[in-house]
Amino acid sequence: MASSTRLLAASRAISRQSPTRFFSTSSTLKQEATGNVGTVQVQKKPIGGLRGGVVGFLFGFSLASSLAAYHLLEEYQQASAALQASVEELKLSTEKVSAHVRRIEAVEKDLKALSDVSASKEDISRVRAEVKKLYDGLHIEFLDLRSHVWGIQQDLHKLSKESTSVRI
Repeated sequence: MASSTRLLAASRAISRQSPTRFFSTSSTLKQEATGNVGTVQVQKKPIGGLRGGVVGFLFGFSLASSLAAYHLLEEYQQASAALQASVEELKLSTEKVSAHVRRIEAVEKDLKALSDVSASKEDISRVRAEVKKLYDGLHIEFLDLRSHVWGIQQDLHKLSKESTSVRI
């Protein structure tokens, strides 16, 4: 850009010195010379208030949404961990309950086996009646034996009184 300005200044100085017109100072050539000299750098426009506001809003929104997503993910992980712990606790309690049920079933099985082997109330009453009959029979035999022994004692006593007399 500076070179095109120098070229223009030099051509004006030459045109003032001589009344003759050079070929390089014509308007067509000037436009062509300035176009061929180089490219003009476009200055960046400052960011306007509207465009800056939109960019700031989008940046803030994306930042806030990413923070919200991070916190949501963190809460999800905490809830998932709590749920996993609850499931593990439920599994342990279920295993305990199933162990208790198995023990109860084993006790019921043993109880059923014992009830099959043990005597019923009718069996006990029947055995009791038989024992009473045996006891009564033994008691009667005992009384008969006692009366027989008493009779023998009486006979002995009679014989002993008769034989206590002295014979000389």
